Amino acid sequence: MKMQQLALFSLVATAIGGVAWVFLYPLLSGERVAEKRRENVARSEPTAKRVSRAAQKSRREQVEESLKELEVKNSRSKRPPLQMRIQQAGLSLSKQQFLIIAGCLGIAMLILVYVTGAGPLPAVAMGFACAFGLPMWALAFLKSRRENKFLNTFPDSVDVIVRGIKAGLPLLDSIKIIANEAPEPARSEFQAIVETQTIGMPLGEACGKLYERMPLPEANFFGIVISIQQKAGGNLSEALGNLSRVLRDRKKMKAKIKAMSMEAKASAVIIGSLPVAVGLLVYLTSPDYIVLLWTTDLGRIMMAGCAVWMSIGVFVMKKMINFDF
Repeated sequence: MKMQQLALFSLVATAIGGVAWVFLYPLLSGERVAEKRRENVARSEPTAKRVSRAAQKSRREQVEESLKELEVKNSRSKRPPLQMRIQQAGLSLSKQQFLIIAGCLGIAMLILVYVTGAGPLPAVAMGFACAFGLPMWALAFLKSRRENKFLNTFPDSVDVIVRGIKAGLPLLDSIKIIANEAPEPARSEFQAIVETQTIGMPLGEACGKLYERMPLPEANFFGIVISIQQKAGGNLSEALGNLSRVLRDRKKMKAKIKAMSMEAKASAVIIGSLPVAVGLLVYLTSPDYIVLLWTTDLGRIMMAGCAVWMSIGVFVMKKMINFDF
């Protein structure tokens, strides 16, 4: 009986020892850790993946840093100075010349209105409007017209750069082709890039200066693509090809929005010009009936109130029909 108990105890102890040997020994001896190390050394694929991930992370960090630098640079000054606005309008005047011309216009209008017998207050108001309002409006008009001309030729200019790079030309030589053969104002803008790069400025930064002279999202996209490619590398022809497609899609969308909003703009023009047209017709048919509006105090007050309300209505309609994208 004792021999059976001793044998059973030996078998149980052997079984427990075997289980402990199988499960606990690798953990205590470090054998499992050694096997993992041998597997890591034997397999070269994870190492390549880690290197690839590190390279991708480094490239992503470079792109993020470039975008942050460009964003900070573009957000420093929301409103450009007067000299920059004159250049954006395509004028070759200096700031002093522009101010002299504006002052001469204001003085000439003041004298003209005063000589006609309108009184000193209307003369001063008209002189102030011609000295400050009219030149700024002219700058905004010329700037908008020049930007529209640039947008019409800019996608074709980017396509020329893409074809030049695919043909084996350097980026600067492709830009020189546009600077020599593209129509204005793209020719002068890319010529400014070539001249800026010639004096020692990096090409990416020189292309980024395009947004300062031509404050358009499309010009900003071009500067960002060139700047990131110069810092982080990559397939420039593919990036510029994608940019060209984006520019053409934006142009199509802008034309579509303009066509869809023409009905609303025509309605706004008709509604805005209707009071003036009716007043003119009434004056031509029965002047004694309407002349009271500017010969009596009550009539002047009514005209001033109508002008204010009409201005508010025109401003609201302009905000409703102008789509920004």
